[in-house]
Order: sequence, then C-alpha cells, then structure tokens
Amino acid sequence: MKAQSNGSLRLQFPSRHSPLWEALDGKLLKGKPKYLPLGRHGYKDNPEDWKRASALAAQMEADLDHPEWEKLFDPTLAKYGLGGGKYAKLADVLQMPGVQAATPEITVGEMWEVYLQWKQTTIEETTFKAQYVSQFSNAIEGKTFNQNTKDFSINSNNLSSKSLSNVTGIREVANSISMSKKQYLQNELYKAFDFCKSKGILQSTTENPFVLDKYSAPAITTQQKYASKIVNGEEKEWHEITDEKGLEGDRRAFTKVERDTIIKAFYESNSASVKYVAPLIEFYFLTGCRTSEAFALNWGDINFERNVIRFSKSLGASTRKLKETKTGETRLFYFKEDSRLKRLLISLKSVATRDLVFPGKNGSYLSNGNLSGAWQGQTSSKTNSDGTKRKYYYPGIVSQLAADGKISGYLSPYHTRHTYITLTAHANAHNNNALLHIATACGNSVDVILRHYLGVSESVELTEV
Repeated sequence: MKAQSNGSLRLQFPSRHSPLWEALDGKLLKGKPKYLPLGRHGYKDNPEDWKRASALAAQMEADLDHPEWEKLFDPTLAKYGLGGGKYAKLADVLQMPGVQAATPEITVGEMWEVYLQWKQTTIEETTFKAQYVSQFSNAIEGKTFNQNTKDFSINSNNLSSKSLSNVTGIREVANSISMSKKQYLQNELYKAFDFCKSKGILQSTTENPFVLDKYSAPAITTQQKYASKIVNGEEKEWHEITDEKGLEGDRRAFTKVERDTIIKAFYESNSASVKYVAPLIEFYFLTGCRTSEAFALNWGDINFERNVIRFSKSLGASTRKLKETKTGETRLFYFKEDSRLKRLLISLKSVATRDLVFPGKNGSYLSNGNLSGAWQGQTSSKTNSDGTKRKYYYPGIVSQLAADGKISGYLSPYHTRHTYITLTAHANAHNNNALLHIATACGNSVDVILRHYLGVSESVELTEV
C-alpha cells in the first residue's frame, strides 16, 4: 500500500496476482506491479484510512491466495466495498484464470463497453471523452441531440441492443447511421470485436459484422461535406467550421498593422469580459503559442531572469484537465530583455493573485467559449412574457473589425499563431539560426516555415561543385 502525490491511497499487488489483473484490464503488465487507486473511494493518507485500507488489503490478499480463490474473490470488488467501477462490468464478460468463459451472446453495447475500458488506457483522455464516450457511444446507442430541446432523443432501433450474432440486423442499422466520422466508428467497432474475441468472450465461429465494404457508400458524401451546418443554433458555411488540425494547415495571417489594430480594439472595448482577455490576445500574437497552451500556463513556467517561457502542457477542451502539448514536447520560448512581451508579462505579474498567468474570472481555467465570444461573437436568446423567444447577437471584436472594413477579413483566434510565425519568419528570412529558433519555440520545423510561411521554392537548381 502506498500514498500518492494527491494525498490518496492505492493498493499494490504482488506479481503472483498479475494474470488475474491482466485478464480484468485487458492488457499486459509487462513485469510492472498492478496498482488499484483508492482515492475515488474516499481513502486518504491519514492514520484512520491507513488502518481501513490495510484491513482491506489483507482480506483481498487472503482471498486471492486461497486454493479456492475463484469462489472467494469477488471480481466486481463489491465484496470489498469498491464496487460500481469498471470491474463490475468487466467481470461479467472477461474470461479469468480458472473460470469458465462467459456466454458469447452479448450485445454490441456490451462489447463496446468492454472495449472502452481497455481503450481508455491507450489514448489521451481528451480524445477518449470527446470522440469515444461522446460521438461514438452516442451513435451506437442511437442518441441524437436536439438543438431546440437541448436534449437527446433515442432511436429504438439502435446498434447497442443488437446481439453480435445478428449480423444482418447490425449491418442494417449501421448503414442508417449518419455522422461525419462514420468510417472511423466502423473501424473501431471492427477492432472492438477482435479485442473481445481475443479475450475469449466470443465464439471462434462468430462472424465479425463490422467488415468494411470498399464498394459501400462513403461515410459522408461530397454534397454533405460542403453543405452548411447548424452550430449552436446558427447556420454556418462549411469553410467556417474547422477543427484544430485544419486550422494548423490554414496558414493565412493578419498583417502587422491588422495585428496591432485587433490588440488595440480589445484593450479599448467597452465590454468588461472582452477587455479581460485583451492581454491573452496580445500574448497569442507575441508568442505564436497554441490557444490551449496559454490556458495552462502558470507563473512557474516563466523565468524573468533568463527571459524564457516554458510551454510544457495544454488544457483539454472537453476534459478541462492538463495534458501534454500537441507534439508531446516541452518548448522553450526566449524573449528579449526590453521586448514588448516582457513588458506585458511584468504588468500581468504585478497584479496577479493566482498561479495561472491567464485565469478565468472565478480563478479557474479560461475556456474556448470565453475566447470565441470576445473574438467572434455570441448569440443568446430571451423568452418574452408571451412565451416567444427572441435572439440577440453580440458581435466579437474581430468580426466587427472585419465588418467595418478595418481589417481585410475575419480569421479565427488560431491564426494569431500563424501571424506570429509569418511576421517573425519574414523579418528573419535570411537568418538560418533565427528560423531554427522560431521553429523550435513554436513546435514547428524549419522545413514547414520555409515551404509554407516563406514560400521558398522546392525546384531550386543547385550549382554543381
């Protein structure tokens, strides 16, 4: 038993119990011990809970080491007061050492739940929550979100309830699913089937109903791809809806004059919420960091003596938890002693009351909503006394500047990054060391800067030597 850094306790099991936990978790421990966190069950690092946890550890160890452990040990952990977690479901379907395999007639929903328990351990939490728990699971369960009622409706004819032996029924429902990442979902269902089969949950003769048909209709047609969509109650064209991957490739930038116009407009806004994020906007333009990296930045990441910022983490948009940077690397961003950036940071530090460099008004992390509302604008609705609803639109700073013709056009907050790289790269185009520094500081490559920001031709004829 050990205490963790967050002040909670966890159990550490000896290697002789590893086969059991490998079966329950669906992954190899590779010689490492199995840990069972107790923090979620209220066990803290104090004498009373140490005593409780020690008794619990002794009971579990006695059950596992008993000659008839299959009868004594409870794989759902409910016997030990730890039930309700993932093992309550896993124990129903996983084949454990010395125990007869469970029936193969499980449903697609049950198969998916088992797969999720393993998948969660292999990918980033943000991706798992946004894509697997939300998008994929909702599609499997037949859930459709209604923008008007702000609630989900459930289609009774959904994949979740279909038995895996019902190949025809599964394929009929799967073909009726309409979503942008349908092919990705089908790939994951295919993998989920193989995973469960490898664990002995399914009969070897059971056919995988999620085999991809290369002649089937595309997951999303060309017409659907370029059709307008409703986002938060507002109709948007396809080119206005872009994810971060797309934004990374869209390297348009503001000019230096436009950059300063935008920053000035934020600081001079009559809206307190807009004015509040003005230093953040200026910081984006002066560093080229990704939006989520600034949300996670704290004062311990800034060294004023060495004039350097350490970008080592970012904030997950859906989980609201810290994670690695997009590239998984820590970057150092150096700035000059008399730079505009240092003056900005010193002014923020002088009034800081929180460890976060850019905290929300309640002291917690800022969100993309805070940023997009001030930058792009937001829509709200009000219910009148007669029951009718009236919508109000509050334009953002950049949307209004574009509409007024004060800047050449609207670009997203992510383009502050492209603006910094573009302006700095062009100002240092003939300095190879400077280009390397920009690439390293921004998590990019010199090749990308040369090709996509400076537009250096690839068809250069070299002089023979």
